[in-house]
Amino acid sequence: MTKGMKGQSNHSLDSKGRLIIPSRLRDGLGNSFVLCKGMDKNIYAYPSAEWEKFSEKLNALPVSDSGARKFKRFFQGSANDCEMDGQFRIVIPQSLREWAGIDKEVIMVGNGAIAEIWNIDRWNEFNSKDEDSIDDIAFDMSEKYGI
Repeated sequence: MTKGMKGQSNHSLDSKGRLIIPSRLRDGLGNSFVLCKGMDKNIYAYPSAEWEKFSEKLNALPVSDSGARKFKRFFQGSANDCEMDGQFRIVIPQSLREWAGIDKEVIMVGNGAIAEIWNIDRWNEFNSKDEDSIDDIAFDMSEKYGI
C-alpha cells in the first residue's frame, strides 16, 4: 500500500531542469514513478503502483467514446517514467514544464496517493481562490461524498 503523501515544499529547478524530491515525499513516491499532465495546469507524480491502477482504469474506457479517448490521451499521452538519481533529483521533461508553466520556482504538494508539482505563482493564485471558497467546497464534498 502506498504511503499517503502530504505537506508542501518549495524548490528550484536547476539549469538542466532537475528537481530535488523533498524527503517528505520520497517514501510515498518511491525511487521510480510516473509524471504526467495534471488537470489544473500542474504535473502529477504517481507512484508506480498507483499509476498502474489508474492506467488499468484508463485502458478499460471504451474506445468508442470520444470523451474517454480524450481523457485517456490526456494522461497516457503525457506520461513519462522517471527515476531519482543518487542525489534524489529527477528531470522534468520539457513538455511537462511547458504545460505547467514551470521555469524555475516550484512547489511540490502531497495529495494523498499522488504528489503535485506546481509553478509557484500559479499555485499561490489557485490556492488562494480555493481558500476563499473552502466553505462552499466543504459543503459540496459533504453532500456528494459524506465528508
